[in-house]
Amino acid sequence: MSIRLRLTAWYTAILAVTLIVFGSAVYGVVHFNTYNSVRERLAQQYNKIEPTVVLNWNRRSNYLSFEVPSDLTSQTFVQMIDYVHNKLSVSENLGALNIKFPYPDYNHAPKQQGFKTVYIQGNPFYLYQGIITESNTGQVVAMLQLAIYTGHEVELLTLLRNILVISATIMIIVASSLGLFLARKSMSPIGNVIEAASQIQNGQDLSVRIDYDGPQDEVGQLIDTVNSMLGRMEGFYKNLEESYATQRRFVSDASHELRTPLTTIRGNVDLLEKMWSDDEGDRPKLDEATLKQMTREAISDIADESKRMSRLVGDMLSLARADTGRTFDKQPIPLEILVEEVARRAQFLPRQAEWITGDFSILNGVYVNGNKDYMQQMLFIFIENAFKYTPEGQVTFDALLYEDQVGIRIADTGIGMDKDEVPYIFDRFYRADQSRGMTEGIGLGLSIAKWIIDELNGSVEVVTRQGEGTTFIIWLPVVFPVPLE
Repeated sequence: MSIRLRLTAWYTAILAVTLIVFGSAVYGVVHFNTYNSVRERLAQQYNKIEPTVVLNWNRRSNYLSFEVPSDLTSQTFVQMIDYVHNKLSVSENLGALNIKFPYPDYNHAPKQQGFKTVYIQGNPFYLYQGIITESNTGQVVAMLQLAIYTGHEVELLTLLRNILVISATIMIIVASSLGLFLARKSMSPIGNVIEAASQIQNGQDLSVRIDYDGPQDEVGQLIDTVNSMLGRMEGFYKNLEESYATQRRFVSDASHELRTPLTTIRGNVDLLEKMWSDDEGDRPKLDEATLKQMTREAISDIADESKRMSRLVGDMLSLARADTGRTFDKQPIPLEILVEEVARRAQFLPRQAEWITGDFSILNGVYVNGNKDYMQQMLFIFIENAFKYTPEGQVTFDALLYEDQVGIRIADTGIGMDKDEVPYIFDRFYRADQSRGMTEGIGLGLSIAKWIIDELNGSVEVVTRQGEGTTFIIWLPVVFPVPLE
């Protein structure tokens, strides 16, 4: 059974019980008040008639009789059973109807006093009967019965009962139908939640959201929670798919980058094996000078490719650590000392461009929260990148301050790049174009630099124009304010 049917059944059952209790209470109160009024009238009339019977008995008449009060209504009937003379006396109105009320025999008379309802020829009468006793001996001599026709009261109570039953039935039917409609309408968003959950289970589109225009009750809060959960799951799956795609691309690019140096190393090893083979038939016919020269070149190629592979493996290890969420220890680093050391060491790097350094005295007393080794690695990546893509011209290395941040600027006048390429230059194994791809590198340096900048809570600004050069500004938060001059 669905929830809406259970709710409707519960509401209907509660309403039915409530109506039954209420109807029973109303009917009981009306029934009690109606017959209580009849009892009071009978008691009043009985108290008027009973003394006249006793009076006649005390006079020792041949038979007992009673006197009918003048205010006796036409619907009140009197009957007396004289047990002494075995005689039955009735009031004039009862005699006109030619009916008699049932009465007990002499032996059972004392036990059957009180009120009761009797039906004579299908007509209801409410009857009160009491015994008449001899005052001296206490002997039962007669029974006096007074009755009121209660047909109108019975009709009234029957009508009331029918009204209560019919109205309760109609109310239950209407309430159950309306309750089922409202329950279906209220629970319809739950169906949307179930459908959304089924989509999640079946792995379908997670971008679908549940539409709900109702109040922010429990159902509304549930819809908001499910929509929020779907949003997070959609983002999670998108990130997961992007991670898988990045991983596949990373493995593919890494395999490609490793294959080239391995092929070069393997080719040079094969060449060395042939040149220095013990079998003279396999050995190429070369003079000693040429043999030594080719050997040195092969060994040099093997060394260069080995260094390249070492750099690639080191870079991949750094990125793998970044992917696992690992970070590095940080402490306040005096920036002036660090950049001056980097500027000094950078002038000895292989380059064709002119190396120009700015005035780093503005960094006096400036600290950043970082790691010296990683910060140097990050700066050397940008500097080597500038040297690599500046075959002629100059590379400038300086610093600037802005509010609570310090900027380290590396600007070159090299080949530059297209502005559309800027969003992708920090992607792994990315090369802007073919002209940049002709230079040495594997496309992981800027990715590592970006990871270090992110760990330092910094940012990087890129300004570039094709054929005019590129400027990188690394912005880092200052730990201590710059001292006033």
